Amino acid sequence: MRKIEDAGGLASWPDRVEVLLDQRLPSPQGPTRRLAQAMRHATLGGGKRLRPCLVYAAGTACGAPVGSLDAAAMAVELIHVYSLIHDDLPAMDDDALRRGKPTVHVAFDEATAILAGDALQALAFEVLAESDLPAERGVAMLRTLAEAAGHIGMCGGQAIDIEATGQALDEDALRSMHGMKTGALIRASIRLGALAAGAGTSRLASLDAFASALGLAFQIKDDLLDAEGDTASLGKTAGKDAAEGKSTYVGLLGLTGARQRLADMESAMHASADSMDGDVSALRSLASMTVQRQH
Repeated sequence: MRKIEDAGGLASWPDRVEVLLDQRLPSPQGPTRRLAQAMRHATLGGGKRLRPCLVYAAGTACGAPVGSLDAAAMAVELIHVYSLIHDDLPAMDDDALRRGKPTVHVAFDEATAILAGDALQALAFEVLAESDLPAERGVAMLRTLAEAAGHIGMCGGQAIDIEATGQALDEDALRSMHGMKTGALIRASIRLGALAAGAGTSRLASLDAFASALGLAFQIKDDLLDAEGDTASLGKTAGKDAAEGKSTYVGLLGLTGARQRLADMESAMHASADSMDGDVSALRSLASMTVQRQH
């Protein structure tokens, strides 16, 4: 088993969580090898690892050792990957490409994809429950992740998105939907890092403000990339939102308006960071990367 060192910073965190996930996912040679292979296909070898990096960035900014943040970093990525598998299913977005490779239901089959998503979700909470943090912090972190993943978070936002297909949502409704569907897990990632560090109420409030702006920025950038990008560079099918009648910031505000709203969110993120103590350079870098990314 490869040893994980605590040295390094933002540049090392994606590789760190990749190694940890590789070690924690089930063996592809075991009795449930097809399920394990599907879980590993979806999780390893791709993705920006934004959410784990946010855990590490927030936690280290609040004074936590990197090793104490590993469980939360793995847990948010496992939840994120489970959501991608289910989003890509024919009953949802019916996509054939994710992270530059076939989606799980294409590479395996629909039943295996559903089970792989279910198993990754369960594994996320198992990993988080195994953390060595004090019990009170651990319970708060489990609650945070459960709320972000459930009916008041990611699942609820996806349900609203499905119901709203073909309708024109106003900006408040669009913001609310994406605050659940996309923003909830981003906010949870930052909050998990802070909770692991034992951050107080005031620090959590500042980080929540940063996270809310980041979640919205991420979605606006996604909408811009879907409208302007190509499938090869995105690693997923471009132009699907407009083709399926989805409400987007580009559709509502136009390209110029969406770009301005993105710039507004970037300013809000940096203003929130200005109000925080400690080394928030990694959080600032992740904010800039979110705004400037090309996939």
